Amino acid sequence: MKKFLAVTLFLSFTLSIFSQDIKVKKFNSKELNNDRYLKIYVPPSYATETTKLYPVAIVLDAEYLFDVYVGNSILFANKDEAPEQIIIGINQNYNDERYSDCSYQKDNSLPTEEGAKFYRFIKSEIFSFIEENYRVSPFKTIVGSTLTANFINYFLIEDYPSFNAFITINPYFALDMPLLIQQKAQRLKDENVYYYLSNGKSNLEKYQALINQTNTLLQGTENPKLKYKYEAFNNNTTATIGQSIASALASIFEMYSAISTEEYEKNIKNMSPADAIAYLENKYVEIEYLFGSNLKIRQKDIFAIEPIILDKENGDYLKNFGEMINKLYADSPIGDYYIGRYYETGKKYKAALKYYKNGYMKLPEGDPNADAYYENVERVLNKRDGVIEDEPLDETKEKQ
Repeated sequence: MKKFLAVTLFLSFTLSIFSQDIKVKKFNSKELNNDRYLKIYVPPSYATETTKLYPVAIVLDAEYLFDVYVGNSILFANKDEAPEQIIIGINQNYNDERYSDCSYQKDNSLPTEEGAKFYRFIKSEIFSFIEENYRVSPFKTIVGSTLTANFINYFLIEDYPSFNAFITINPYFALDMPLLIQQKAQRLKDENVYYYLSNGKSNLEKYQALINQTNTLLQGTENPKLKYKYEAFNNNTTATIGQSIASALASIFEMYSAISTEEYEKNIKNMSPADAIAYLENKYVEIEYLFGSNLKIRQKDIFAIEPIILDKENGDYLKNFGEMINKLYADSPIGDYYIGRYYETGKKYKAALKYYKNGYMKLPEGDPNADAYYENVERVLNKRDGVIEDEPLDETKEKQ
C-alpha cells in the first residue's frame, strides 16, 4: 500500500511539474466532418535536442487514459527504462463519441461506416499531423480501454500493422476479434509486434470469456515476431488502468532498458564472447533505430557480459572488449584494464604495461581505486623482470 501511494504521489507531482508541456489542440477533421480535441505531450528535451527523434503513443479515451499514460511515461524515462515519448491523446467522451467512433458490425466484427471514418481519421489525418509537426522515430504505440481497446485491433489486423505496440486494457472484444487477432499474429513476419492484454475481475462475464479466449489463442501462437504479455488483475476495471499501463510499458520497452537478469539468463548466458559483444552492439543499434535514442552502451550492460568475456575462450576477446569500451568511454580506465589484461595473459608484458599505465593516468587525483589499479603495473613489472612467475590474476584487486 505504501509503495502504491508513493508511486501515485510521484505521478501526481510529475504531472504538475510537466503540465506546461501538455497542450490541448482543436483539430478540424475532414474524415469526421467535425472538430476533435487532442491532448499533446512533448518531452522538455524536445526543444534542446534538435536532432533527436521520439517514439509516438496515441491514447484513445484521453479523458481517462492520457494523464495516467503521460505520468508513467515520464517515470519510466526518468528511470532510463523507456525512451521519452511524444503522446497524442484523442478526447472521445464529450458527446459520447467513443460509441460511434468504435462501433462495429455484429455480423463480422468489422467497423461500421462511422467506425471506418474514425479509423481513417487516425490513419491519415492524425498520422499526417504528427509527421508534419514533430520529429518522430518509427516506433508507435496505441492505447485503449474497454470499447476503444477492441477498436485498436483494427490497426493490427490490417495488411501492415500501423503500430508496433498495442496496449489493450479490459477490452470489450467483438465476437470475431479473438480469431482475427490470432490469425494476424500467426502471419507476422516483418517487424516485431508488442501486444499487451489485461483483464480485471469486474469485467462482464461475456467480455471475460472473450479475453480468456484471446489469451488462450495467443499463448498458443508460436511466432517470435509476437511479443505478448497477458495479466489478470483482482481489481475493478478502474484500478487496473494504472497497473496495466505501467506493466505494459515495462514489457514493451524491455529492450530499451539495461540488461536485466531475465534478459541475461534467457538471451546471453550461453553465448560465445564474440556473440555476446555483437548482441550488446546490436541491442543499441536497434534502440537507436526504433526509438531515436542515440545511447552509448551503458556501463552496467558492459559489466553484464563481462563474465562471458573473462571466462570463455581463454580471454581471447578481452582486447576487443577493451577497445569497444575505450571508444565509448575514452576517459575511463576500464577499457585499458581489459586490453592490458589481454596482453598480460599472453605474456606480452611491454604492451600490458603500456595499457595499465594508460588506465592509471586516467584516474583522477585522490581516486580511492588508484592504489589497487597500480598493483596491475607493479605486477607486470615484476613479471617482466622475472621477479615473480605467472600466476592466476586476482580479480578482486583489479576490478574497479
